[in-house]
Amino acid sequence: MSMESKTEVIPGKSIIVPSVQELCKEPIINIPAKCVRDDQEDPLIGSYDPSLPSVPVIDVERLDVDDYMNSELDRLHSACKDWGFFQVVNHGVSTSLLEEIRTQNESFFKLPYEEKKLWQQPNHQEGFGQLFVVSDEQKLDWSDMFFITTRPHNIRRVDLFDKLPPKFRSLSTFLV
Repeated sequence: MSMESKTEVIPGKSIIVPSVQELCKEPIINIPAKCVRDDQEDPLIGSYDPSLPSVPVIDVERLDVDDYMNSELDRLHSACKDWGFFQVVNHGVSTSLLEEIRTQNESFFKLPYEEKKLWQQPNHQEGFGQLFVVSDEQKLDWSDMFFITTRPHNIRRVDLFDKLPPKFRSLSTFLV
């Protein structure tokens, strides 16, 4: 392998690739080959099998009740270790706030390409784009994302917060 074809992998950094929104500025006929995943099975849409495990549910209120704390911590540990994600219930965040966050998030992603101003930079993985791109040969997701570190405060990139749309910024500040 020649030196030109090698990609240096630096922890916490991602190769900058065009966003889906950027690729779709012009009408496209086919999804780019880099985004086609031949190695994955098609999802079974609309099928439900009750014998399959369901997403773990963590009850935040139980984490604060002595009689339930240990069992809920065990469930949380298992969810993190075995699944990598979980659903949270009884978290105390109002439905109206969650709806407002969803609305602002949707508005943010619908902003025109030129107005985003939050694109990933070569020296950072944070921002709008694709995350964990470590190779020019890597298959890419057909999606855009926005990633920002909120805690701990000393590693937070304030410059990204300052560029968020005002209402979205106020919601982000409230949640972190």
